[in-house]
Amino acid sequence: MMTRRALISVFLFVAALPAAERWDIQYSYDQLQSSLVITDLKFPSAKRGIASGYVVDKGKSKPTVVVTSDGGLHWTLVPVKEIGNSLFFLDESIGWMITDKAIWQTEEAGRSWQKVNTPKDMKDLQRLWFLDRKHGWAVGERKQAWETTDGGVTWTAMAAAAEPKVNADYTTYSVVSFANSREGIIAGWDEPPRHERVPDWMDPEAAKKRRQWPSTLVLLQTRDAGKTWDASTASIFGRVTKISFAPDSSSIGLIEFTDNFEWPSEVYRVNGHDGKSTRIFRRADRAISDVAVMPSGTVYLAGKQSTSVVHSSPIAGKLKILRSLDKESWEEMPVDYKVEAHRAMIAAPDENNIWVATDTGSILKLRKE
Repeated sequence: MMTRRALISVFLFVAALPAAERWDIQYSYDQLQSSLVITDLKFPSAKRGIASGYVVDKGKSKPTVVVTSDGGLHWTLVPVKEIGNSLFFLDESIGWMITDKAIWQTEEAGRSWQKVNTPKDMKDLQRLWFLDRKHGWAVGERKQAWETTDGGVTWTAMAAAAEPKVNADYTTYSVVSFANSREGIIAGWDEPPRHERVPDWMDPEAAKKRRQWPSTLVLLQTRDAGKTWDASTASIFGRVTKISFAPDSSSIGLIEFTDNFEWPSEVYRVNGHDGKSTRIFRRADRAISDVAVMPSGTVYLAGKQSTSVVHSSPIAGKLKILRSLDKESWEEMPVDYKVEAHRAMIAAPDENNIWVATDTGSILKLRKE
């Protein structure tokens, strides 16, 4: 028979064990004869969440956003005028949505949208970032990088974005991100097109024999809130598609490879003091499409299981979510086996509230049992 002291010791040991965690499906679009494609997900607070995308119904695409005001317990579809490529929120009410044709703003957490003044040249934009309600940047294809200091009333093309000696026709700025109110980065790639008779996924055997061609990494960095930018280029394989800043002044960067490269993606840690980069994750069977760093330094990766030589296959793969506490060892987290995706997105307003959305219309939340 256990003594009282032994029982207390057992209780304390069990209490110290980490709680079991699982990814629960909070929302799944399941309408007959139609489907939802999610392009981005943001949770500016633990209660307010917004996903951009479109519903495909009878061959037609209907732009929409999906919103929640109770932490994902209930979701509402809200029709919009254009398909959002990405979202940025300053707080739980004020945010912007970027489309192929324009920029839209909401002051009601995505429940209504107004078009921001957008010059005709501002097309095919990909990402945007605002330091406050007035000062922001928008970047995209054809070497585009724009700045506003009046909340989008006027936009000015950034002179620094034109400095890199790369072909504007093949250059896309795909990332804009700030570590704080002063230090930020704009990143992208220059990649001339390859002219193939058929897509690689239709002829994987031929794709395996093709030579891998490098692209040009294009970087713009500021340390004074965008007053000045330093431009640089480097030859790399793949495309930089996400940069997430960590609390220790380092950053976590995601590189995605196209078509038949040996690996679908790689994740790097870049030291903020000396700029040295270290690869922290790479697996041939995991195609990562988003990364997120928590205030504690914990890193989450989201993507799909990749089983094909050609990573751009139109067939979705099983959703995969991984976590690392030390940026060296990785834990693959339990995910409902029914959830599949081509791409996945992470949204985390704080350490205790983390969501992942898939482009196949599902939104999951990490829960502790």
